[in-house]
Amino acid sequence: MISSVRGEVLSIGLDHAVVEVGGVGLAVHATPTTLAGLRRGERHRLATALVVREDSLTLFGFADDEERELFGLLQTVSGIGPRIALATLAVLSPDVLRKALADGDITTITRVPGIGRKGAERLVLELRDKVVAPAVPATLPTAGNGTNPRRDEVVEALVGLGFTAKPAEQAVDQVLAADAAADAATLLRAALRRLGRAR
Repeated sequence: MISSVRGEVLSIGLDHAVVEVGGVGLAVHATPTTLAGLRRGERHRLATALVVREDSLTLFGFADDEERELFGLLQTVSGIGPRIALATLAVLSPDVLRKALADGDITTITRVPGIGRKGAERLVLELRDKVVAPAVPATLPTAGNGTNPRRDEVVEALVGLGFTAKPAEQAVDQVLAADAAADAATLLRAALRRLGRAR
């Protein structure tokens, strides 16, 4: 297993970054929050998890070991694969997720695309005793300021996370109406929050 990578960030997309390690550029899929902490041309370390399938090897990256552990823990629940696990961490910060699981907060968990009420109840049932709620009140991450909105790319990224096209477009347009200067990462995070509330 590849538990971490460290190297120069060659490029940053909406759902992944390319990190050069030993002369090899590795595509690392990550949440918008994790990607927002990277800078192209700088060296960064990411905790990682390698997901092996018959036809693919996919590397997922995280800001710290805690996120990686939650990513793995989520996948121990039936019906939760790596894509939904990553979407969960994109919508809910580790503290918010742990608190929701510990408190049995179904409403918060169903903000995640691909997780309905039954799925949220299953997550709580199976993981409640495996997480420790944060000692301080948890808050949803807030969007930063940015420039250069990229509507089509953000809509495509949302569809890739499991949303249908029309709601994704509506959410992105609503965010742009409120902040026309939002950059792609900020736009994606804000649209995810809007879509979560609409569920």
